Order: sequence, then structure tokens, then C-alpha cells
Amino acid sequence: MVSVTWGSDLIAGPVTRMVATARTGVEVLRFGGLQTGSRPSPFQIMERCEMYRLRRYFPEGANDPSRPPVVLVPPMMMSANVFDVTRDQGAVGVLHDLGVDPWVVDFGSPDRETGGLERTLSDHVVALSRVIDSVHAHTGREVHLAGYSQGGMFCYQTAAYRRSEGLASVITFGAAVDSLSGLPFGIPAALAGRGAQLIADHVFNRLSVSGWMARTGFQLLDPIKTVRARWDFLRQLHDREALLPKEQQRRFLEVEGWVAWSGPAVAELLRQFVVHNRMMAGGAVIDGTLITLAEITCPVLAFVGEIDDIGQPASVRGIRRAAPRAEVSEVLLRAGHFGLVVGSTAATHTWPTVGNWVLWRDAQGPRPEGVHAMEADPRVGIDGDVGLSSRIGHSAGALAELGIGVSLGLADAAVGAARSGREIAGEAVRTLPRLARLGRLQPHTRVSLGGLMAEQANRAPEEECFLFEDRVHTNAAVDCRIDEVVRGLIAVGIRQGAHIGVLMDTNPSAVAAIAALSRLGAVAVLLPPDDDLAAAVRLCEVADIVTDPNHLAGAAATGARVLILGHGRTAHPGRTESDRVVELDRLDLSAERLPQWYRPNPGRASDLAFVFFSTTGGRRVVKEVTNHRWALSAYGTATAAALGRRDTIYCLTPLHHPSGLMVGLGGAVAGGSRIALTRGVDPTRFADEVHRYGVTVVSYTWAMLLELVEATSPELQDHHPIRLFIGAGMPTGLWQKVTDRFAPARVLEFYASTEGDAVLANVAGTKIGAKGRPLPGSTEIRLGDYDAATGRFIEDDRGFVRPCAVDEVGVLLAKPRSGHDAASVSMRGVFAEGDTWITTDHLFRRDSDGDYWFVDNRNTVIQSVCGPVFCQPICDALGDIMGIDLAVVYPVATDTHDVAVAAVTLGKGGVLTAASLTTALGGLPRDQRPAIVQIVDRIPLTPSYRPLSTALQEAGLPTPGERTWYHDHTDGHYRQLATAVGKPAPSSPREPLSL
Repeated sequence: MVSVTWGSDLIAGPVTRMVATARTGVEVLRFGGLQTGSRPSPFQIMERCEMYRLRRYFPEGANDPSRPPVVLVPPMMMSANVFDVTRDQGAVGVLHDLGVDPWVVDFGSPDRETGGLERTLSDHVVALSRVIDSVHAHTGREVHLAGYSQGGMFCYQTAAYRRSEGLASVITFGAAVDSLSGLPFGIPAALAGRGAQLIADHVFNRLSVSGWMARTGFQLLDPIKTVRARWDFLRQLHDREALLPKEQQRRFLEVEGWVAWSGPAVAELLRQFVVHNRMMAGGAVIDGTLITLAEITCPVLAFVGEIDDIGQPASVRGIRRAAPRAEVSEVLLRAGHFGLVVGSTAATHTWPTVGNWVLWRDAQGPRPEGVHAMEADPRVGIDGDVGLSSRIGHSAGALAELGIGVSLGLADAAVGAARSGREIAGEAVRTLPRLARLGRLQPHTRVSLGGLMAEQANRAPEEECFLFEDRVHTNAAVDCRIDEVVRGLIAVGIRQGAHIGVLMDTNPSAVAAIAALSRLGAVAVLLPPDDDLAAAVRLCEVADIVTDPNHLAGAAATGARVLILGHGRTAHPGRTESDRVVELDRLDLSAERLPQWYRPNPGRASDLAFVFFSTTGGRRVVKEVTNHRWALSAYGTATAAALGRRDTIYCLTPLHHPSGLMVGLGGAVAGGSRIALTRGVDPTRFADEVHRYGVTVVSYTWAMLLELVEATSPELQDHHPIRLFIGAGMPTGLWQKVTDRFAPARVLEFYASTEGDAVLANVAGTKIGAKGRPLPGSTEIRLGDYDAATGRFIEDDRGFVRPCAVDEVGVLLAKPRSGHDAASVSMRGVFAEGDTWITTDHLFRRDSDGDYWFVDNRNTVIQSVCGPVFCQPICDALGDIMGIDLAVVYPVATDTHDVAVAAVTLGKGGVLTAASLTTALGGLPRDQRPAIVQIVDRIPLTPSYRPLSTALQEAGLPTPGERTWYHDHTDGHYRQLATAVGKPAPSSPREPLSL
């Protein structure tokens, strides 16, 4: 009897299990899952539009004024029900029980909404901003904005878009900020960016993501976990009660939780926040407005999952650097990406913490446990990899359970080993085409500023071209504007080859005017806004000046015809009786036809393109620049600075300076970078716009950056996107301050001769003050030995100019290219019979490493009693003294010779002593030191920030006193220049000091 019972139990157990499994399986197949009997939390639709439906949960208690409102934002590809998967453990239920008023934004499924598959990223952010206004209107209170994953990114972007207006705090869950940190499998950031760009340009511009594609992609991110979950579900089909607690969560992830994702939104997300990483760098464009997370000022709470492989800790913690003005806190949980908001961890930790945080911020409770200030993570490596050991440990456990090896670790190592090779190859891909294009330039090759901007418009019409006053101008819009200006110029009689003056502030209209003249084939004469404007107009025989309303009076005073472009303070300047003032924007061009002679962008490499002005030794000098010379600087800058589509160049340099047009604007156009224009040097505006525009490269001239270095900007101190400063003429002392103040950014100093194609660049940046080495594509250069005392070249026994040896000072000579350079400045038979060289009139020396150092201009060498004195080495040496801001060296004439005088200005708290002067100038030969050094209150600057010595020179020798020192030739020391009452100070270094 016992044996029969035992046998029947042995048979009945498996049969019962099989029957239960079959019954549960049929239920799953019939209904898509188990019938749990659970119901969603009650809600009311408070607002409905094409973009969203705004849910307010538990409307029966909506009138309770003590409940602070929280708006929950789902990611684009996930249903809004992610916050209400189960009533007892879902977000809305837990928050309501804690005394919070939960709202949820339901974007719906785009494939079922009118125009849903055409939605952009900007549409979501603008919609979310409207939601905040709506909730505020209903409740009368500031809103706590909370978002999961990509919804958290929306929250950050919306807070930046609104500049935190109406927000009590921002709360995010696994929301990536630094998209290029913590990339899986050690993928280099550059490779990820290029891959994202490729997908955005060629996949999601044609394709949207369906719900099943989103679900599959999410599951493939962690296939091991997906397989294990399904296996566990199959193994427990016989035990329906054991499956019920997690059934709602399983059905959400497997079937119900996924919605379509519009292609334009995906493409915009990839371009802005992966390719360009604009969440970190700033400069994202939302509905035509530039935003930066640096303008978030409300408190931020970020939930970080230790084993989150999607919103990895390094990426999530990027908010600390991206929003330096906000109080940023974090909660670290042992959870994956989905586990942060759904499941037992979310029910017991995430949502109670959120509720308590909201109540604490509303002064209704204590600070929640587990919330602490976000600090820099010491585990962050060069590529932003963080929490790797946590993820490996978690994954290893899962792999062991399924019996899979650790071969993924070997693959990760292989990828890391190949990383540097890929980066080098990627750099070559960017630079080689530019160098090849330079090498192909011949005198007859068509190349010009207008032509390159047309290429940009054809290649990427919707990409950003200019950023100005927080607005965005696309390549297509700028190209259209240039064509409009061309039509206006033709209508008033401007023809190809005409010399047309340009007198304008730095703004998009100025760039459009210069590019339009280039597209027309005219020559742009860049007029500096100084007192000698009329003389510059006469010097170049300019008959027409394109100007803006701000410079109308100055342009009209020259007697030239004035063509006004753009709008400013003078909206209706009117016309004179002689019709000498024409407003180009008011011309009716609808009936105008372009003449047959017009051909867009006719400029060839050998054609004159621009005319600049400079002052050397008190003389105004005209500098003519051909299209080839401009292209050489533009492509050379783009190559040396590795400029690309990810860069935004901040053009501080005025366009009437060669560096502004050839290095700043030219480098940006040649590199395909965005161009941020600004009205001038202002520390407050600079600090704001660097983040708002996502500035990576800043152009400069001379001492332009001094004011910015001295300004206190804590947000720039903690984090900034700048990687490079490019320009010419930066003093050595300022150079050191810039690299210290804006670390890890570095300085890329250029030298470009106007005569010839000599272009030097200090690419390494390790030798402060050096002009560097010739850029690839520039012409051959040599130094010809030169006697500065007689002003003649030093010749060898055969009568040829002797080449300079290492560290010898000589004139920089450039080898002309056939057809490119003017013969009027050429020298023949210089180093060999029949050779031709162009003199730059600049004195250089070349060190043993091959780097060139600027010494002086031939016309500004000081002829002292001890022999020629070179100015630049003195300025460089004085720049090494801590506390000196600027230095200038100039001659003061006496009856028999010139006296070399150095004037310096001190920074705040700066002190200058005789000992520091002796030490700093002791590295120069005694006959190359200034006879007198004085402290002055101010050194005048030109409009391009070049220090001027004219006024100091006219004042004569410095007055003896505590701010003046002289050089004692007997021992080489500097001593204070003081004199007894009634006795004169020495007028030359040879005279004894009167006491």
C-alpha cells in the first residue's frame, strides 16, 4: 500500500506541474501575460495638444495646497506608464502617499499622433517648457521637474532653456550629461562621435525607430540579463503565484512599455549631444535659441546607478561640471538603468528619496538620507571611464550563472590597444584633404571666402554658421543673405575688381558684406575705426564704403559714397542732396536682373582679395592679401588647430585686423566650424557666452585677453569648454596667465607675413613666446644675415647674402610662388645666382630645435650708444616678471643717440623691484638691455589691442623717482633712478648718476 501511494505521488507531481505550466502558458499566449487584476492609478488629463497630454494623478486631492507639484518626464521611446507600472510600487503612487502632487507628461506614441514622426528634439523641450507654465498656472507654485534617462536630459535642457525660471529643482534618474564619458568597451570619443554623425546624417534622416526596434535595442544592450529573465520566467510557469509580483514589470519591458521614436529627434540628439557633446560644452540650439547647462541655477538631484550601463556614472556626474552655478546633489544606488525607476529598489529607495527631497525643498521635512553633494569622481580616467570594476563584477556574476566565459574582457583590451591608432588615423582624415587642397592651389585656381561659404551651404545647409546675440544663423540663411547683399551692391554700380571700403562692427552683417564683395569679385578694404580714417580712404582711393548705422557719421566724413547695411541705432539715416548715402536693405530688388557679366565667386588664387592697414614706426602701411594668401592662412589655421564641425570659434578679434579675417573667420570656414561673433571684449559677456555658445576655440590679437584673465568668473574657473586660444602677438606674461587661468586650454600663436606666404605656428605651445615653425603648405623661408646698425645684409665672399646660423638674428625671407606674389617686393640673386626671395622686413632668430623667435621690425630697431637694441626680447623678458601686465620698448632721442626705454604696467597687487629687473633682464646681453625702465599707469592700445608707445615716446625721458630704474653698465644691475634736488638725472647710460 505504501509503495502504491509513493508511486502515485511520484507520477502525480510532474503531471500536476505540467498541467500548471500548460495552463499558465495558455494564459500568457491568450492575454499577452498573466491577469494580475491590478489597475492603474487614477489620473485626469489637464491639458491636451499634438505634442503631449498632461496627466494629473489622484485628482480627488488636487486642491490640497500643501502638496508641492512634481512633473515626471519619460524618455522619448518609453511609455509614460513607466511611472505607474504598479500602484503600490510605482512612482506616482509612492509620491502621492508621501504628500506630493504627481504630474506626468505623456508624449504618446509618435507613429499614432499627427506629425509625430516629424517631431524634433526642440519640440520636446519647448513642449516641456509649456508644461511647466501650465502646472504653475494650476497650482500657483514652482515646479519640481523630474525625468528618467532621456527625459532627464529634457529636464536639464528645459531648465537651461528657461534659465531655471519657475523651477524649484531638477531631479534626474540615469540621465547622461557627458555623452562621451564612460563609453562601453573603451570606444574612443572621436570614433563614437564620427559614428553618431554618420548614423544621424544617413540613417535617421530617412528612418524612424518603431516601438519594437526600441524594445529590441534596449534588450540588446544587456542580452545576458534579457536571456536570464526569460529563462527564469519559463522555469516558473508552473508557479503562477510566484510570477505575479513581477508580472506588471515584465509585461511593461516585454510588450507594453515601448513607443516609436521620431527620426528627426534621434538625429538631432545624436548631432547635438553625442557628436558635439553640447550638454557639456554648451551651445545647443533649441528652437533657434542657444542654451547651456551652465545657466541652470536651481538645485539639482541626480540618481546614479552603480551598475547602469546606459547612463554610466561618469556620464551622469558630468552635470557637476556642466552646471557650475547650481547646487548639485546625488544619490548613489546599487541598480541598473531600469531598476532606478521600476522595481523593489525604486519603491524602497528612489521614490521615497524623491518625495522627501521635494518636501525638504518645500520646508516640510528634513533632508533625506543618502543625498549628498556631488563630488569629482577619482575613478574617472582619461576617457571618462568610471565604475568599471562595479560593472565587471556585476556582469561576471551573470556570466557565471549562464556558464559564459570572460572573453568580453579580452575584446575590451584589444579595443583599447587599437585606440591610439584609430585616433591618429582620424586626425589624418581631417588634415590631409586640407593640405592636399593647399598643394593643388595654382594662380588660376578659383578660391575665395565667398566660394568657401557657398561650399558650406551646399554641404550642410541646416548646420549652424553664425552665433550672435543668442541667435543662430544657418549656412543656408547666411548664404542667402550674402546673395542678397551681392544683388544690392550690383544695383548701386559695384563691379568686379572695385576697391570697396568696409567700416563695420563685428557682426553677421559685416561678415556678409565682406563675403559678398568676395563673391562679387571686388576687393574689400578693411578700414580701422580710428582717427586716420580719411587718410586710409585716400591712400587706397576708395570711392564707396559699406558701413553700419553706428559708423555712418565717420564714413560720411571721408567724402566717399556710403552704403549702409544692417540696422542699428540709426534706423532712418535719410539721404543727402547729392544722394551720397544709400541703404542697401531698403532697395527694391524685385525687378532687378543680374547682369550677364556676373559670375559668383570668380576670384582666383592670384587675385587681390583684401586690403588691411597697420602702423609701423608711426607710419601707416597698406597690406594687400591675395585669395591664395587668405586660403593659406585659413587652411593652415584649420590644420594646426585641428578645427572641425565639433568646434565653435569665438571671434574676439575685429575683422579689420588680418588675424580676425584670416585666422579666426578663415580657420572656422575652412574647418567647417561654428563662428560665434561678439560685440567686443567684455568679461561678463565672455563668461556667459563661452558656455551658452559652447566655445571651444577663442581668437585673439596682442593683449586682448588681459581683461578676461583678470576678471573673476567662478563658473569659468570650475569648468569651461575652451581647448585653444589662437591668434598673434600675445605677450609672454599674458600667455602664461592665460594657460594658468583657463587650464587645460593652450595657446596656438601664429605669425603670418603680409608679403610672401610665410606662415609660422607654435603648435606645441611649450615654448612661450616662440612663433613656431613653418606650417605645411606654406612657402620656403630662410633667414638672411643682417647688420641692424647699418641696415644692410651681410654678404659672403661671393657677394651673396650669408644664411644665418643658429640663434643669429636675420631678416625673414620667403620664397615666392610663381604667379602668387607681387614682383615689386622681390629680391633676386640672394643666396644663389638667379634665385628670388621676398623680404618681410621682420627680424627673427631660429633656435637649435628649428623654432623661430620674433626679434623686431627693421624699422623699429633702436640705435643706442651701445649699438642696435631689439625691442621684442626685452618685452619677452619683462613678461616673465610676476606682476607685470604689459611692457613696451621705445626710443627716446637725445642729441647724439637714442635711449632704449621700457615702460611697464602692473597688475593688481603687482610689485616691481630692482632685483627682479636685474634677474629678468640678466639673460640678455648687456648691450641689448633697456637703459631705463619705468612703471606707468597705462599703456595705450590700438583697436586691435596692440600696445602703443607713441605717447610715451613723445613725453621724453622718464622722470626720476621710485617708479623708475636705470641700467648700471658697470655691474649689469638695475638701480632706482633718483636725483638730488636741483641736479638732473642722467640722460644716457654712460653718464654717472647724480646724487
